[in-house]
Amino acid sequence: MSMKTASKARITAIGTCVPARVLTNFDLEKMVDTSDEWIVQRTGIRERRIADENQFTSDLAIAAVEDMIKAYGKTVEDVDLILVSTTTPDYPFPSVASRIQARFGIGQAGALDVNATCAGFAYALHLANGMISAGLHRKVLVVAAETLSKVTDYTDRTTCILFGDGAGAVLVERDEKHPGFLAAHLGTKGEGGIHLYRTGLSRRMGEAELAGNGCIVQNGREVYKWAVTTVPAGMAKVVEQAGLTLGDVDWFIPHSANLRMIESICEKSGFPLEKTLYSMEYYGNTSAATIPLALSLGIRDGKVKPGDTLLLYGFGGGLVHAGLLVTWMP
Repeated sequence: MSMKTASKARITAIGTCVPARVLTNFDLEKMVDTSDEWIVQRTGIRERRIADENQFTSDLAIAAVEDMIKAYGKTVEDVDLILVSTTTPDYPFPSVASRIQARFGIGQAGALDVNATCAGFAYALHLANGMISAGLHRKVLVVAAETLSKVTDYTDRTTCILFGDGAGAVLVERDEKHPGFLAAHLGTKGEGGIHLYRTGLSRRMGEAELAGNGCIVQNGREVYKWAVTTVPAGMAKVVEQAGLTLGDVDWFIPHSANLRMIESICEKSGFPLEKTLYSMEYYGNTSAATIPLALSLGIRDGKVKPGDTLLLYGFGGGLVHAGLLVTWMP
């Protein structure tokens, strides 16, 4: 599904947080049969951040919001909707969004967690834009936060090398004169869900018996094949929807799953890797949080500038994907 958005909203601020503890590839060499060279060659990841035992997704989410407030001088007390994208909430309920509402004393706000796995930030932004453009809300706080280390099997060398913890927060506000959302493209291949999952109440998916005992299970090869065909096609659709071409995009910010996957996506789409931002090198795969972390790094490094056109593209378990074309005008 593609759509050109009659947007009345724009992103006005961003903040991030990663835990202090670093887990390097050399640390992993002592835990499983792997090596720094092997991990870097196949994933582009050098280290990842790991939450403390008593540090949870809401803690990272709150810290990201605090970082945003400090960096941009924003207030959140008048936010009227809180959307948190996470697959690792502190508890099944109450929601992480409710914990954020309580921490900042936001009086009159709806609070909702959404789960679109690694595409979660793009989906939550899409919802925020839709809610504001429809006139239902004026100021939406969007947070993507994960503590994947708590659901990672550190005896499984195929997955434990990938995942890290982190959070990103953005403010989406009503602005009819300078809207920032240009187009969107969403899609799902639900039958591929068996290739990337984490068990919950059920231990079956259709006819298949599930493994992992509550930890992430991934068929990397199948997810890779799906992503490197689906994302380039989606990139073309989202820019076409806006009446633009990929040449008009200043920065491509895909989900930072794996650098080799991003290189393949760039190669297939014809988009230059040097205009692509990612966050996995020092943060690992933080699922929903990879895109805001990469955007924040791009701003910090002086790459992303006001007025730039950004193509955000999330993809992951479901299998779900979402691409957004936005103008960066904080």
